Amino acid sequence: MTHVATQAIRRHDPAVTSFASDNYAGVHPEVMEAIALANGGHQISYGDDVYTEALQGIFQRHFGERAEAFPVFNGTAANVVSLRAMCAPWEAVVCAESAHINTDEGGAPEMVAGLKLLPVPTPDGKLTPGLIDRQAWGFGDVHRAQPKVVSISNATELGTLYTPDEIKAVCEHAHRLGLLVHLDGARLANAAAALDVPLRALTTDAGVDVISFGGTKIGLLLGEAVVVLNPDAASGLPYLRKTSMQLASKMRFVSVQFEALLAGDLWLRNARQANAMAQRLAAAVRGIDGVTVTRAVQANAVFAQLDPAAADRLRERYRFYTWNADTGEVRWMCAYDITAADVDAFAAAVAAELAPGGPV
Repeated sequence: MTHVATQAIRRHDPAVTSFASDNYAGVHPEVMEAIALANGGHQISYGDDVYTEALQGIFQRHFGERAEAFPVFNGTAANVVSLRAMCAPWEAVVCAESAHINTDEGGAPEMVAGLKLLPVPTPDGKLTPGLIDRQAWGFGDVHRAQPKVVSISNATELGTLYTPDEIKAVCEHAHRLGLLVHLDGARLANAAAALDVPLRALTTDAGVDVISFGGTKIGLLLGEAVVVLNPDAASGLPYLRKTSMQLASKMRFVSVQFEALLAGDLWLRNARQANAMAQRLAAAVRGIDGVTVTRAVQANAVFAQLDPAAADRLRERYRFYTWNADTGEVRWMCAYDITAADVDAFAAAVAAELAPGGPV
């Protein structure tokens, strides 16, 4: 039999980097090797394979013996499936106004999960017991969606971090009110690396009930995981994952990626690299006239203000997003594969655009 060479061709320059999103990065080589390792031969489909079975023990090492992981395709699904499992149709979720579930899920929590979000304005993207109380009321009032879950993000959409004590305070307050706690951990690895604590210190040990654990932002091809820490907090997850169209037939290829990430220290190495590059970038641009770093740099995000015209010119070479068009604030994200040379080249480009007599 004659084998025809692959018809796929490389359509991008792998030397080009951006500061738009850590989702822009490719797959970490160790993860790609793991996918290839899981290939070949037949394995039982829909999660009954040996890789998904082994994955449970790996998650339990990080999150405790009661943890159970349910791999899904993406972060929106992880959040929506989590919240569906935690809420009845008449119940609601208290979250920060800036939370990803409120601003960037395209209405999926409301449309797919059929629940109501109760957003709270926050100065730094973080909820506190006092802020939770602004929406955690009306219990027993038939005219109000019943608060049931407090959802926090670590790192937050504004790049800020909850410490273990802050999460513990949120969980204790929520539980006193009869509420459950969900943690959007799309960048949980970055938070744990920045705070130099184990993953369980920000979750299990602090009292979190369910996590959406992120993979694609830290080096996976695809895949996030709903991780149940409190079995009483989420019911019907195997069925909800299926009805939400998130049960992968060839789940071994999702699960083995998490094994590559979590069985060793790859998650930590990747997160530390991304965080360090954000610190390097912030330090570099702080010395440039016309740039103001607007928020504390705590994980792998840098928020800054600069002239919008200069930002637009920069985007001709480097992709990044405007965070607030009214103020000119932009967001620069550092992925796990960003290097010191990448950061220095970008900072030099920023300086050149803003230099007196520079491009106009």
